[in-house]
Amino acid sequence: MKKRLLVVLVLVLALGFAFANGFSEDYKAYAAKVAKADESTLKSWYDDSYARNQLVDFMKAITQEGGPDYIPVENRIAVFDFDGTLFCETDLDYFDHLLLAYRVLEDPQYKDRASDFEKEVANKIVTLSQESSPVGGLDIDHGVAVSTAFKGFTPEQFDAYIQEFKKLPMPHYTGMNRGDGFYQPMLEIIEYLKANDFLVYVVSGTDRFIVRGAINNSPLELPPRQIIGSDERTMATHQGDEDGLKYTFQSDDEVITAGEFIIKTLKMNKVSVIVQEIGQQPVLSFGNSTGDAAMANYVITNNPYRSLAFMLCCDDTEREHGNLQKANDMYDLCASSGWVPISMKNDWTTIYGEGVRYNK
Repeated sequence: MKKRLLVVLVLVLALGFAFANGFSEDYKAYAAKVAKADESTLKSWYDDSYARNQLVDFMKAITQEGGPDYIPVENRIAVFDFDGTLFCETDLDYFDHLLLAYRVLEDPQYKDRASDFEKEVANKIVTLSQESSPVGGLDIDHGVAVSTAFKGFTPEQFDAYIQEFKKLPMPHYTGMNRGDGFYQPMLEIIEYLKANDFLVYVVSGTDRFIVRGAINNSPLELPPRQIIGSDERTMATHQGDEDGLKYTFQSDDEVITAGEFIIKTLKMNKVSVIVQEIGQQPVLSFGNSTGDAAMANYVITNNPYRSLAFMLCCDDTEREHGNLQKANDMYDLCASSGWVPISMKNDWTTIYGEGVRYNK
């Protein structure tokens, strides 16, 4: 309450100055930032949420100039996993797994040309999804199948394909399509961080082009350069079998996918790409699984600045396809690892916003 009164007082004084001297674009930007940076941005979180209050306390400490925990703006970096952290991963499978299954088994333009390997991977995804079983052991096979099934696409064509896939309905939800599965409370976290001068990156095990497509035209406003994912090789349209060290991009070339899988960005690979592509140790990490454990530990280990790692726990079985055993395992890991757990059931007033209902 006191914080809100202080913000109001600052705005009133600033408004008085502005009326006396004329509004400027700089003032408008400043006023918007002051109003936006308050923790009231986190409107889909219960006020007594432990995770919410840990983040708010952290933010107050690291933005206090001259304070012992102050973090300069250039060092305010946060990293987020994608599936299960920012976006629904349980209807009944990951977005990128279901995209591959659609491409290989349903797409009339491709299904008759799909390879036996691609069909094998896609059918395994469908079978395990129908049985509501975790899809394990598919990390590399899925990455390879994605790279071959979308071989020859330009980044723009790949994005257009994903945009169309996003229009399909979510089978187990009313009022939500494939591309709408963003967690409202987590979107608020990102807005809160951005308002407090954080640079936000997504570091996902999903194919980089796929996660870029999922985020494009969505409520999550991040540029492609801040989206890191699993990688496949790209090439020029007229390159053929010539090595990239010998071939020079020509005026009539386009960049296309080469059909070769490179790396699955999970576990220690997440730490490696952070070091290689960001080049700085983040101070905040958000994940939801053991695939994010290395990233979380890296953020809070030997960090010169105050740091936190958060993990989502999928403990809501009424508004989401939750898994209590998986959630309890994550609570135990958080307790033993020094991570902050986020309860989807007890911390969030909503998951997807109004008008969305989970159909069991």
